Amino acid sequence: MARRCKYTPILGNVIDRFNRSHVANQELTDVLNELWRLDVNRLKPGTDYIIDPQGRAGYVAQGSNYARDRARAPLFKYVDEDKLKSIETYAHFINLLDNYEMSTGVSESVTRQELQENRKFLDAIVETEVMKFAHQYLVKKRVSPPDVVRFKKQLFDIWFRLYHRDRRGGKDSCGFEHVFVGETKQGQDITGLHNWVQFYLQEKHGHIDYKGYKARDNKNTPDEDDHVLNLQFSWKGLVKPVGGSFVGVSPELEVAFFTIVFLASRDKCTVLEVKVDEYVLELVVYRHRRSIGSSYPKLLSSNHRDL
Repeated sequence: MARRCKYTPILGNVIDRFNRSHVANQELTDVLNELWRLDVNRLKPGTDYIIDPQGRAGYVAQGSNYARDRARAPLFKYVDEDKLKSIETYAHFINLLDNYEMSTGVSESVTRQELQENRKFLDAIVETEVMKFAHQYLVKKRVSPPDVVRFKKQLFDIWFRLYHRDRRGGKDSCGFEHVFVGETKQGQDITGLHNWVQFYLQEKHGHIDYKGYKARDNKNTPDEDDHVLNLQFSWKGLVKPVGGSFVGVSPELEVAFFTIVFLASRDKCTVLEVKVDEYVLELVVYRHRRSIGSSYPKLLSSNHRDL
């Protein structure tokens, strides 16, 4: 998203505002790392999928849809789709990806079947150890109800409740669509699309052209087994200069991470700088009233390398 996101303290007074205005908290670091450890549905790089980061992407002028291609081949060389579809949370997740209109300003029409698909996805993820742990933590912090049915209703409101992103039409967006599926704004800009499964499927069908990774000048390239990347790509003729995405992680992990950051603050935008596993990253969450407006990871460094 183009507007500047300021750093804000979250979860009441448990986080101090540092001089550099970065949000940091050992408690949340521990929680997120425990969620990472519990993510048994995370796919294994080099075995379940293979990526090819290739070249460093260049500068794209604001408003331009031209980007020099620094990656002749796709980002994903291989994904074990049979394994993807054999894991319940991924299978239900994939079923949701074709439920939305691509452009903002075009009202969404949700069918009874699509609502059922939303519920099946939520039913599946709350049964995972990742979401059980996240729920326990949120209940402890008194920001989520202890009852699982009410918790699923809260998750529905955060991720699937429709709202106006473009005031010219009816309700045209929701958190899930923006973050995981992707949208276009007035046919000129790509917004959202921060999910690796959607990226892979769109790339497979020829809709996405990966242009290269984004990193700070004169720094090391990302590894093929990195689970967080900053990417540049074109999607159906439009260019996204840079977008952060987890790679290989389960949908329940992403929902858990961003739900926790969302519920931890009432601010319009919250940025949490944290070290998860070997990655130093920012988790960025924009609020749209009771729902997520946008959320994504921004990789700062990995394997102790300053990217």
